[in-house]
Amino acid sequence: MPRLCKPSVRVPEYVITAEETMEFAEKAHAGKPQLPLALRLIRNTGVQKRHIVQPIEQTLRHPGLTERNRIYEIESKKRTPEVVEEALANAEVAARDIDAIIYVSCTGFLMPSLTAWLINQMGFRSDTRQIPISQLGCAAGGAAINRAHDFCVAHPGSNVLIVACELCSLCYQPDMDDIGSLLSDGLFGDAVAAAVVRGRGGTGIELERNSSYLIPHTEDWISYSVRDTGFHFQLDRRVPGTMEPLAPVLREFAAGHRWDASNLDFYIIHAGGPRILSDLAKFLDVDRKVFRHSWSTLTEYGNIASAVVLDAALRLFEEDTPMPDATGLIAGFGPGITAEMALGRWAGDPPPAAG
Repeated sequence: MPRLCKPSVRVPEYVITAEETMEFAEKAHAGKPQLPLALRLIRNTGVQKRHIVQPIEQTLRHPGLTERNRIYEIESKKRTPEVVEEALANAEVAARDIDAIIYVSCTGFLMPSLTAWLINQMGFRSDTRQIPISQLGCAAGGAAINRAHDFCVAHPGSNVLIVACELCSLCYQPDMDDIGSLLSDGLFGDAVAAAVVRGRGGTGIELERNSSYLIPHTEDWISYSVRDTGFHFQLDRRVPGTMEPLAPVLREFAAGHRWDASNLDFYIIHAGGPRILSDLAKFLDVDRKVFRHSWSTLTEYGNIASAVVLDAALRLFEEDTPMPDATGLIAGFGPGITAEMALGRWAGDPPPAAG
């Protein structure tokens, strides 16, 4: 079965702390009636720091959509190769062993996709399939794992590279002061992540089953309003409550595989915010500590969109190695409201025989 190998994750060098975020918000939106509520919500996210691709003084200015997308192109091409190289090394494969590249991002736009540039610059074969995903937002990390799984099942023995490049700070809109915008300004961070799903061999999470689910009639709860100034993130106040209807979906999904969603060995969950994680723990009837990898991502990096599940997975790999056949759930949530779910168990190649 296909295996998700150890991911690679990098965050930019510029750091903004929670305290600095509060100070900037108070200065930029002084006197606005919704500011006290926004500050309280930002404080309650538990995000201690975030990483961004530009110094905060540049981030707070809006040079226009053209310039921001130029920065996205420069920064994505500058930051992805190192992450890709490490992900390939982690999986013990070379660029020429990759049969498809899935590139996910919702924070900039390139055509052709960055997949074409990676193929030309990094030694991938010219017949490598390109699968860019740009409109699933935070759910795209889970979707990328699932589409890689599907590809490997359809093409046995194939290897798929996943790349997630999310530069959320390039979507900051200084003139927006609604609660959703102010909250997102204190929640989202930048990151680049990559991982290989091997069709055969390797060590990691052996993917056994995947599924998607859309909560009906919620497509406007998380969305972009595309304007002259770029992407304007829109967040409905009902979003934090979506784990109550999604928890039964996860339970049914696991039960279809004869697993109990409340009794697994590891959980890789999208860290959309503290209430998402707390509510999911409540409705799945698990200790919130089982989401420790997602909590760590949220605390140290903020919500890094599609890269969250890969960073949380990396933390699992860097913890004590799970026991063979340890069972786990991967779940990403995003616009739609969409859930991308996967079940897998820990597996590794046996050590070579002595002599």
